[in-house]
Amino acid sequence: MIYGAPAPGLIEVPAGAVQLSPLIPGSTDIASLPDVSANSATILAPPGTLERDYVLAQALRVLKSGAPITAFAPKDKGGSRLKKALEGFGCKVTEDARKHHRFCSAVRPAEPVGLTAAIEAGRPRIVPSLGLWSQPGVFSWDRPDPGSLRLLEVLPALYGAGADLGCGIGLLARAVLASPKVKALTCADIDGRAVACAEHNLDDPRAKVVWADLRRPLNGLTDLDFVVMNPPFHDGGAEDKALGVAFIEAAARMLAKRGVCWLVANRHLPYEAALAKAFETVTVRGDGGGYKIFEARK
Repeated sequence: MIYGAPAPGLIEVPAGAVQLSPLIPGSTDIASLPDVSANSATILAPPGTLERDYVLAQALRVLKSGAPITAFAPKDKGGSRLKKALEGFGCKVTEDARKHHRFCSAVRPAEPVGLTAAIEAGRPRIVPSLGLWSQPGVFSWDRPDPGSLRLLEVLPALYGAGADLGCGIGLLARAVLASPKVKALTCADIDGRAVACAEHNLDDPRAKVVWADLRRPLNGLTDLDFVVMNPPFHDGGAEDKALGVAFIEAAARMLAKRGVCWLVANRHLPYEAALAKAFETVTVRGDGGGYKIFEARK
């Protein structure tokens, strides 16, 4: 098993390893794998505690007794805590450091401890503060994202066929679908966990949820009447303004002439040039609380 996409040269990945990362579309869900069935696990551990422990516990659940596990992460993104986390599951851990990462090696003990509790803490569930399905590790998993809330304050009732790009668990999409004039809504996100939660949250025949990397073409989505989005601007923990630009360009390709894109962005992000290049008119519909809201028309 391999979880995540290590940088080239960082670690050797066994040939034929099954990819388990929810951030790589088409990957296998680690929760779907049977107990004590895998021969090895290589884990690029996520930084969040609940998410990390969930992944490690699932990997130990799936591994055969005595099978090797290697978990690693950048030192400043959880790597320094990996050894303690694995020891908490009953593993005897060997640790080393190289290329700004911490690497922890162990074998699956015959009787690991604490797996059930860690899996329970990191599993998908209905989050009371949202009233929606979510899961640790998903963007803004346990509270409404303030940017999305700002967009909802000014978003008019939409109509026709549209898309929610970077839909997350479906917070914006639920509001869009409140308009009876919306005929169809395609919701896309790169996080398979968010997609699974959105499928629960958007119990509406007009909604279709797609697991996709929107930096690549999404076939069959053209001539739309509208797009809504709160695009990401981090990739692997580092700020990447090109992500938002890719979303803007994708929206422009999807929209019909006179179609509209509603976008919310952190105020410091310089999207004006990309919007002006991709759209006929761009209007700022909100500017406050650290966010800008744009209405852009083809």
